[in-house]
Amino acid sequence: MNIIALFTFAICIINCKAQTTHDYITFYNDVVPKLNLIIPNKTQFYGQNFSNFHTELLNKNVVPDGWIYDTKISPSTKYYVLKLFFVDMPMLRISSQNSYQYPLVKITFENEIPIQVQTLMEESHTQWTYNVAQFFSNLKIEKIEFIGVKGYDSDDYSE
Repeated sequence: MNIIALFTFAICIINCKAQTTHDYITFYNDVVPKLNLIIPNKTQFYGQNFSNFHTELLNKNVVPDGWIYDTKISPSTKYYVLKLFFVDMPMLRISSQNSYQYPLVKITFENEIPIQVQTLMEESHTQWTYNVAQFFSNLKIEKIEFIGVKGYDSDDYSE
């Protein structure tokens, strides 16, 4: 009886992992083609408010799940970069465990991100919300990079 229960448990775990991996691949294959539609026209957002780019994402049915801010150069204490993630933590874990790429948009702003970004991140727990979008809405975009959009199992991290 214990061997049967153990075998059933093992099969369930294997099937759950396979299903979860399948879910990640399905997610990736849904989101990335939408992001790829934006890439050829990304320069039209340079010099524009972030809100315009955010609206384009929403129009393509691409909604960020999380975000972090970063420096333009290291080491530095001046933040110019916003990184948008489209996967939640469980999906990110699956991506990492399988060495899959995850789609990421890296936005560099012309001017430094206001210092209040630190408090905003603590309050939002890195979850993308309406308030977070509003915080960045009037910042002018200098550059946009799309990372991890060459295929979930690709070694190529370029656009």
